[in-house]
Amino acid sequence: MDLVLSLHGRLAIVLVLYYTAVGLWALFLGVRKSGPTPGLRGAFVIAEIAAVAQGVVGLLVFAFLRPPRDGLHVLYGFALVLAMPLAASMVRDREPRGQSVALGFAALFTAGLAIRGITTA
Repeated sequence: MDLVLSLHGRLAIVLVLYYTAVGLWALFLGVRKSGPTPGLRGAFVIAEIAAVAQGVVGLLVFAFLRPPRDGLHVLYGFALVLAMPLAASMVRDREPRGQSVALGFAALFTAGLAIRGITTA
């Protein structure tokens, strides 16, 4: 089961790096006055799938090893899974450039949530 705990920690680092990269990509598109491309939208879907997978691994750790030291860790996990779909639904009616910028900041915020989740583990 230590393998599952290690996987949970490594996935968290991957999420931080991936959300940061995708957020910077979206901001770059916004600076270029472009809307979200299909590739960017796909990257957000991949990020969401990875966040859900991280949650499933976290549930395995919780069920078979131990709960986190701080209950906020679970809250950050739920927020991580919900942040991007919520942001995507809120920017749907904006102009394309505004969508890119808002989604970029939302992705960077989500990377921050992942960092906070790591620090409360």
